[in-house]
Amino acid sequence: MKTTLDINGTRLVVELMGPEGAPAMIVHHGAPGLGSRSEPRRSFGPFSDTMRVLVFDARGSGESGDDGPFTHAQWVADVEALRRHFDLGRIVMAGGSYGGFIAMEYALAHPENVAALVLRDTAANTDYDHLAVERARSTDRVTIPEWVIERIGTGNFSSNEQFREYWRSILPLYDHSYDPAAVERRVADTSYHYRTHNAAFGENMPAYDLTSRLPEVSCPTLVTVGRHDWRTPVPASEAIADLVPDAELVVFEKSGHSPQLEEPEKFQRVVRDFLARAGVS
Repeated sequence: MKTTLDINGTRLVVELMGPEGAPAMIVHHGAPGLGSRSEPRRSFGPFSDTMRVLVFDARGSGESGDDGPFTHAQWVADVEALRRHFDLGRIVMAGGSYGGFIAMEYALAHPENVAALVLRDTAANTDYDHLAVERARSTDRVTIPEWVIERIGTGNFSSNEQFREYWRSILPLYDHSYDPAAVERRVADTSYHYRTHNAAFGENMPAYDLTSRLPEVSCPTLVTVGRHDWRTPVPASEAIADLVPDAELVVFEKSGHSPQLEEPEKFQRVVRDFLARAGVS
């Protein structure tokens, strides 16, 4: 079911899948200003055989409205408003990459509403960003222009056209196996909102650090990451798993930044087994 809702002063495009009354999961996509519900729909849609799965374009991304503010607090408030709107009760909160930032912040802001937390290729602070810059500069996969490398994680774009060229240049680093045709398809399929990205990385990220609060997370937590993730490398996930009480860490050996797409069968099995142990599925 695709629907458009007025939520907290903006228009959100939402899809809700799965049987009514089943345990619910909300999945937050990554890459503010680039991401959309299409990735979590593909990655977590299969779980709608036994769960209610809600995916959506966050404000400032995809087909949703471009009304600010583009802050973590606002994105968390939007998740809570969607949970309330659909009366989902306690949820599994899931998120990948930047969506993992919001998933963790939601779990900290609304612990009573979270039955389990599923994280994918994310980080609790910016301590590992320098590794992404180093890998972009040293890769032998493609030649990445210096102006692109200088903008990694900065939120410093002047137009959607410039943002698109940045995305085209950096995309070859994301997957374990490089497919130039797949990169071009993804560039063409992306909706660009450079102002959202500028706010996310230029304003939010300099102050982002959840490390002191992660020991407060009280729900079962699964942390997943691709072994070859250039953007949020394995040590970033290890740090989360070390700080969250009793968190489980699974590293996908044949994946880059997206094990949910690169090793989908294993990813789904790992998540289903985790949710069963957490008493959710």
